Amino acid sequence: MESSRIKNFPVSFFAVVMGLTGLAIAYMRASFLGKAAEAVGISLTFLATFIFCLFLIFYSLKILKYFEVVKAEFNHPIKASFFPTISISLLLLAIAYSSLSESLSYYMWLIGTIMQFLFLVRIISYWINKDFKIEMINPSWFIPVVGTIIVPIQGMDYSEELSWFFFSTGIIFWICLFTIVFYRLIFYNPLPEKLYPTFFILIAPPAVGFVSYTKINDSIDSLGNILFYFALLLLIVLAALIRKFLNLKFYISWWAYTFPLDAITIAIAMRYHLTGLEFYKVLSIFSLIITTCVIGIVSIKTLFSVSKKQVFIEE
Repeated sequence: MESSRIKNFPVSFFAVVMGLTGLAIAYMRASFLGKAAEAVGISLTFLATFIFCLFLIFYSLKILKYFEVVKAEFNHPIKASFFPTISISLLLLAIAYSSLSESLSYYMWLIGTIMQFLFLVRIISYWINKDFKIEMINPSWFIPVVGTIIVPIQGMDYSEELSWFFFSTGIIFWICLFTIVFYRLIFYNPLPEKLYPTFFILIAPPAVGFVSYTKINDSIDSLGNILFYFALLLLIVLAALIRKFLNLKFYISWWAYTFPLDAITIAIAMRYHLTGLEFYKVLSIFSLIITTCVIGIVSIKTLFSVSKKQVFIEE
């Protein structure tokens, strides 16, 4: 990769790994579709692993060669929230590898959890100490929270206490941030077009929260129902705005569509497995098809933009 492209390689590009790994997990959870779905999930896991390693090399080179640029990203009111996409990628890969390699899954989860904790503490401290304007707040602020809620999904196999710590922390911060973000969206200027796809990030905390809490609780209770149906409502609201999203110019921020759709697809599949209701089976298949199509389209547009040198350029 050219030196200038390494310099402009955004940390937010790790959202590609999140989207692909989330889709891999969704296919693995769709066991009612047979062995073919599992095979697709495993293939996507290997692809996501390769891309993660590739991106890690690129970003490591950026840190070594352009440390001041990385430092500026780390202190940016919007870009700072995307650093946990690295730890989230590891946590998702840990879930995907749980049925393939227990030891690899554990070390991925351990490193991802430590990184997630450090990112969370640093970003919260940053929020408290910085003088922000309300217009700077956007749905990408949920990313550190989502990572925190993901930890227990695999973490319950290793530490129940630690899983409860991360789940509790993530859910409380989600409630706080949702209030602030929703207030900003209603009463202040609309988001810039480039950030409009981040609306889909609103789905991720309750959808992941349902999966995480159900894993902790080992059953669906009142809180699980609240999280699931709230995520479903947000999906329906965003689906009603489909014309707005279809008319958007392509940005790398389109990857913000992907993981939230993965998350709600996984949540629906889990609900089907636990309730046995055919409605959720049908909804799960439909959601998986839509999510696959969206990720396929975003992937093709990304590859086309990379080939045309329309990404990795200075903003």
